[in-house]
Amino acid sequence: MFASGAGSNFKSIFQHINSKNGAEFYLLSNNPQCGAVEFAINNQITIHTFSKEELQNPANCLANLTSISPDIIVLAGFLLKIPEHIVAAFPNKIINIHPALLPKFGGKGMYGKHVHQAVFDAKETETGITIHYVNEHYDEGNIIAQYKVALTPADTPEIIEQKVRALETEHYPKVIHQLLQQL
Repeated sequence: MFASGAGSNFKSIFQHINSKNGAEFYLLSNNPQCGAVEFAINNQITIHTFSKEELQNPANCLANLTSISPDIIVLAGFLLKIPEHIVAAFPNKIINIHPALLPKFGGKGMYGKHVHQAVFDAKETETGITIHYVNEHYDEGNIIAQYKVALTPADTPEIIEQKVRALETEHYPKVIHQLLQQL
């Protein structure tokens, strides 16, 4: 798993998958101070931290990924773009979640609060999450699943974020588990 933030998706995926079949986890992060790293330390999960430059170097992250031969690679709050050499080495094995219904509100710079503000500004009547494969372009990989939630005119960007986070926590771990079962 790749994570660089608070780790809420990382935690929910770990708890769901670990309770079902005890899969082996490995965390890669560009932020050694993030909540996901702290959670990994507390749960004896192997961690590899790296800089943005090291991510781009095939001798670093790609070598680590190749050595552990992952069944799937899950992005859980990871904000850097996965380099093409990693995407090419693991076609249809890298999974991401986007906090909107793609193709709307996707692309470079569209993450977290930026997405929720854009949804609010567009006066959308619904939003949701998109779980998709990662390819060489931001948020353009094949869609695996989408889940929707209704919005009201009274919903602020913060309320939209809460609604989307609830969908993420409920559905992302289940979809990852289903993908693992299909292997």
